[in-house]
Amino acid sequence: MIDFSAIPWAALAPFIIAGFLAQLVDSAVGMGFGVIGNSLLILLGLPPAAASTVTHTVEGFTSGVSGVAHALQRNVDWMLFARLVIPGIAGGLAGVWALSHLSLSILRPVLLVYLAAVGIYLIWRGARRAQAYRRMRAVGPLGLAAGFLDSFGGAWGPVTTGSLIAQGMTPRMAVGTVNAAEFFVSVTVLSAFIGSLGLQSFSIAASGLLIGGIVAAPLGALITRRASSRDMTQWIGGVMIALSLWGLISLVFAPVPLFSRM
Repeated sequence: MIDFSAIPWAALAPFIIAGFLAQLVDSAVGMGFGVIGNSLLILLGLPPAAASTVTHTVEGFTSGVSGVAHALQRNVDWMLFARLVIPGIAGGLAGVWALSHLSLSILRPVLLVYLAAVGIYLIWRGARRAQAYRRMRAVGPLGLAAGFLDSFGGAWGPVTTGSLIAQGMTPRMAVGTVNAAEFFVSVTVLSAFIGSLGLQSFSIAASGLLIGGIVAAPLGALITRRASSRDMTQWIGGVMIALSLWGLISLVFAPVPLFSRM
């Protein structure tokens, strides 16, 4: 039996709050866990490399909980999920290999500018017309590209969610489907990097982030189901612009990869 009195709740509390906030945003709009969680961990005193590794690892678990929560809320298009997840896994593996053999730093600013442009378009579109659900095109190539970029830039959520909604997909179904597929892509990338993780020295941070993320995931899925398509489109556009601006600022003022997991 677990001795709850022996758990260092005072030390865990800040990290639980950080995980809750990061996952609430991520589950509700399909992106943001990495940037928010990573930034809060650095503010709480973790070195940037440790913060990035903790966030990357914990997201492998919280994305699974979030995917289940969205499935229970009926936010997942399973046909689209099947078309997205296999190319996403393949792209993730290709990205890990490329990261080990090639210099890909030029892709980061290009990706950030692309995400900002899509975010601006979504805000404009959400203010003018409702989204109409229809069959998505080029889902396989989208999953392949997003999985590849996710291995070094954490771009799965922004690239897939933003692109699907820009095509006209209902935001609720886009967010839920992307969250469900993200678990498999995250686990693939995490498994490929597992030899270099080593979480022993910051288990408190990882545990707190995980607890907060698990608690927030169902709430985020419920928000996704209840929010209007117009509001969701604009929220997602705003988050994409904020993430892109943060990433660009980090490139200019701090070469450490704060944009590690979206």
